[in-house]
Amino acid sequence: MEPASTGISIEMVRAIAAAVTIAVGAIAPAIAIGMIGSKGLEAIGRNPEASGKVQTSMILAIAFAEAIAIYALVIALIVKFV
Repeated sequence: MEPASTGISIEMVRAIAAAVTIAVGAIAPAIAIGMIGSKGLEAIGRNPEASGKVQTSMILAIAFAEAIAIYALVIALIVKFV
């Protein structure tokens, strides 16, 4: 069965694939950022003197987690427009 005979166009498939890609690709980084923030604040609460080191490591880890979401966005854009 060809896609044209079912009324589903290639553009519709691309849009759905891009939406699923960005949705799945954003779930894990969102959970990771929440956990990093939670544990970082917990560590600062337990040891306020080490807040500088904890905050630096926390921001670096959040940046790496956010980079994964950006990769998912790039893949979604490639799927959508290529």
